[in-house]
Amino acid sequence: MQKGLIGKKIGMTQIFNEAGKVVPVTVVQAGPCVIVQKKTVESDGYEAVQIGYGEVSVKRVNKPAKGHFDKADVAPKRTLREFRFDDISEMKVGDILKADLFAEGEKVDVVGTSKGKGYAGTIKRYGGHKMRATHGGGPIHRHAGSMGSTSSPSRVFKGKKLPGHMGSERVTVQNLTVAKVDAENNLIAIKGALPGAKGSVVLISDSVKKA
Repeated sequence: MQKGLIGKKIGMTQIFNEAGKVVPVTVVQAGPCVIVQKKTVESDGYEAVQIGYGEVSVKRVNKPAKGHFDKADVAPKRTLREFRFDDISEMKVGDILKADLFAEGEKVDVVGTSKGKGYAGTIKRYGGHKMRATHGGGPIHRHAGSMGSTSSPSRVFKGKKLPGHMGSERVTVQNLTVAKVDAENNLIAIKGALPGAKGSVVLISDSVKKA
C-alpha cells in the first residue's frame, strides 16, 4: 500500500548506526494525521486522499472549511494536503495515520518549501562565475554576462539566468532513507537534509525511484 504523511521539521541531529558510524539525520514530527476526504475516479476523475495535520481552534476556521471538517466528522486541522495513490480502497475517512506508517530502512521522498533568500544576484542564485577583479575588469564582476547576440535574434532568450527572488519555493528531495522511527512520540529521523526552516511543514511519501 502506498503511504503518505504530513509532518513538521524539528531540526537536524546525528545518530550512530549499528556499525558505530555517525549518521546525520533530520527529525520530523510526523503525525498524527487524519484522512479528511477520499477522492475517487467516479466523483473526481482520479484517486487521492486528503490528509489533515495539526490542531487549530474552531474560531480560526472559516465557514466553508468548518463544513468540510464537519462532513468528515473530524476536528479542524491546520494543514490539509492531498496525496494521489493508485489504490485507496483500504483507506477510510477518519483513519488516523501515525509515524509507524513508515519503517526503518524504507526509501521516501520529502517535499518542503525552501528557505527564502530574498532578492539575489546571478552569482548567489545560480552559482555563476565572477569576472577577474584586476587589470581593468570594471564594475561588472558579479554581473549576469552576455545577454545574447546582436540584431539577430534581437531579444533575450527565455531561461536566461538573471537576478531575482531566490528560495521560498516547493522543493522535492528524492530517495532518502528512514534512519529511525519513534512510534511513541511520532518522530521520524530521515538521513540527510530536508528543505525548509525549522517548524515548517513537510510531506513524506513513498519514493518513486526506489528499487
